[in-house]
Amino acid sequence: MPALTLTIDEEIARVTLARPDVRNAFNADLIGELRETFERLSDEPLVRVVVLAGEGKSFCGGADIHWMRGALDLSYDENLADAERMSDMFRAIDRCRKPVVGRIHGAALGGGAGLAAVCDIVVASDDAVFGFTEVKLGIIPAVISPFVLAKIGASYARALFLTGERFLAPRAKEIGLVHEVVTAGDLDGAVQRVVKEVLTAGPLAVSAAKQLICDVRAASYEASRELTARAIAAQRITPEGQEGLYAFVERRKASFSL
Repeated sequence: MPALTLTIDEEIARVTLARPDVRNAFNADLIGELRETFERLSDEPLVRVVVLAGEGKSFCGGADIHWMRGALDLSYDENLADAERMSDMFRAIDRCRKPVVGRIHGAALGGGAGLAAVCDIVVASDDAVFGFTEVKLGIIPAVISPFVLAKIGASYARALFLTGERFLAPRAKEIGLVHEVVTAGDLDGAVQRVVKEVLTAGPLAVSAAKQLICDVRAASYEASRELTARAIAAQRITPEGQEGLYAFVERRKASFSL
């Protein structure tokens, strides 16, 4: 059985974690399938936005206990390779050229909270539970840390990584891990509204804007000055940029806006 499902309909890809009997917990299969799927979607010309969700009662409960039990017998080098594969999976989602909308319900713990961190826009039900709970197991949230720190900053990471405490969606929004909190009944509608908003924007511009965030975050001011100037100059002369600007001055809807 596949560990996830993928459907593509009208430029919207829906990736759904499909291990509901274990709260969509990570194992080697799910990690591999997530990386492969997001690397594919990144280059899929028919897709403009990706929705990441979980089947059943929870979004993602972290690591599968059976998978973790197997790790007890791994050597340092085997643990290293295991962690690197997981890191590559998170990076594939983080660097996907298409915007990724997270639909969070139930629990998003450990690596599940890491998945929320690599989504561009996160909508959560108000009863969703989050937590960087690794220290409760005597380990650390190492692999997800670059992505979580970029999302919530060092101050909140200090408080939440060191305690491993669980927290609800309103606090997740307060710290920047989540962007919108709605009732469980309104969750799908809110996600669809976000998707529709993304589809009104130029797809190449959205991809370029996402890349710009990564590049500017990693650059000094001196480097970012040239980087940003080149980026906007290049985008303005693309067919999409020209169409968008002409549509603006001509007071009409751009051809790419659905």
